[in-house]
Amino acid sequence: MSNILGVSAANNKEIYADAIVIGAGFAGLYAVYRLREAGLSVLGLEKAIGVGGVWYWNRYPGARCDIPSLEYSYSFSDELQQEWNWKERFAAQPEILEYLNHVADRFDLRPHYRFSTTVTSAAYDSATGLWTLQIEGGGQCRCKYLIPAVGSLSLPKAMNFPSIEEFAGPVYHTSHWPHQKVDFAGKRVAVVGTGSSGVQTITTIAKDVEKLYVLQRTPCFSVPARNCPADPVIDARIKSNYAALRNKARSTASGFAIDEATKPAHAFSEVERRAQMERCWAEGGLEFGGKIFSDLVVSEEANEIVAAFMRDKIAEVVKDPKTVELLTPRSYPVGSKRMCVDTGYYEVFNQDNVELVDISESSVEFTHNSVIADGRTLEVDAVVMATGFDAMTGPLLKMNISADGKSLADAWEYGAKTMLGVMVAGFPNMFLITGPGSPSVLSNVVLSIEQHVNWIMDLVSFMEQQGIASVATTVEEQEKWMGHVADLAEGTLFTRADSWYIGANVPGKPRVFMPYLGGVKTFAETCAAIRDAGYPNFNFQYANALSDRSVDA
Repeated sequence: MSNILGVSAANNKEIYADAIVIGAGFAGLYAVYRLREAGLSVLGLEKAIGVGGVWYWNRYPGARCDIPSLEYSYSFSDELQQEWNWKERFAAQPEILEYLNHVADRFDLRPHYRFSTTVTSAAYDSATGLWTLQIEGGGQCRCKYLIPAVGSLSLPKAMNFPSIEEFAGPVYHTSHWPHQKVDFAGKRVAVVGTGSSGVQTITTIAKDVEKLYVLQRTPCFSVPARNCPADPVIDARIKSNYAALRNKARSTASGFAIDEATKPAHAFSEVERRAQMERCWAEGGLEFGGKIFSDLVVSEEANEIVAAFMRDKIAEVVKDPKTVELLTPRSYPVGSKRMCVDTGYYEVFNQDNVELVDISESSVEFTHNSVIADGRTLEVDAVVMATGFDAMTGPLLKMNISADGKSLADAWEYGAKTMLGVMVAGFPNMFLITGPGSPSVLSNVVLSIEQHVNWIMDLVSFMEQQGIASVATTVEEQEKWMGHVADLAEGTLFTRADSWYIGANVPGKPRVFMPYLGGVKTFAETCAAIRDAGYPNFNFQYANALSDRSVDA
């Protein structure tokens, strides 16, 4: 690997590696680790100056994971599991970034990376069986295997507020937050957006600002986190048999080590239903939805029971009736948009310095010192954009990926299509991690990342052992898989919401439900069956064009 890193792309010299991994988050680091352990030369490319992926960029106030720390972590090394001690039930961004840096150093992954390196295009040539990547600023890299580990939620949605440029004060985006501390004390601040990042930012800065305007287009369903310091007794018990927790997580649909609901709502009496919801509410966390009723996302009746319960919780906390009504979701089913997890979100609106502004029926404009919304001019010192992401497809399309002259953008003109969320027909030797068509964002994503990478490595090892130069899925298998993904979605309430799961948050984006709803356990079993059957219906090319290629000196 020293030879790879000794070649400078800036000098326009070509770098070759058996595999190139783009990204240094959870997915990228694990992919680099597995490829290296398999004896392949591997090069990681990362646009940031360090590891962390989304946790490098998302440093906004209150940034925190909504998956329990003991599960939002790697399972591939028991030594790592034993030595790392999480500080809280739900880890904050600085701790997650510290963890990923620890992983990079513990497994000596950093030397395999070129940081501050942005890929501007990636093109596959079937004549050579190689991918060629162009690097911003000059230079190129080539590889046999391309693994874009760019994450599902890493490309911020474009800010569709042309007049924002007129605003003279600072404008912050939650997903590209400054590395230095931002002090909002005594400031008048407008936060645009009430999804997960908005909720976390709002609850964190509300205590410091002079005035906080929360600009909301669509209210969210939010569950209390019940965050707390890590319990050494509980942690020790889990670490004594960590495998049990991981095995339980892999046996569920969500990838969480929880007792998933097995009974539909109608199997309970009204009193029992209320008790069940109160119990799960008291436990808190994103797992709330998976533990209540088994038919939450397929039955309108069951969903409305939970929705009414959550609406009542808002009304119990917020004092002003008008604010209660604005904060109460009524236009989509519970769970059809990702639920938020909060610590005191609704309580914030009882503060005199916090005001909710409804922008559902109005545009948002800016002047040099104010935001104009809901027919009012609000003078502010700073603006925070918590407007979300071009999810799942955006990060991939931005890299200008093509194969034999056909772009991924053209292939996905009418919506993303993959086989298993891992492979794309017409794009040989490119492997996505938790891509569209996989459980990805509807699962414990770290567990899904490990499952994806392990399956990819099984396929790569098979290819290397058999002397196979390239592999591609077929159009027929891809269509069959995406038809299955769509059929599953149509059988649920997920399609009733204009969510980022279907690309509805990005103007002009094709409306296709992207995550796989069959569950983590079923998905893993499907992948394993394909592997065990010898990868039927995959197109393998046995040409040995790369057999004598070595790392360039």
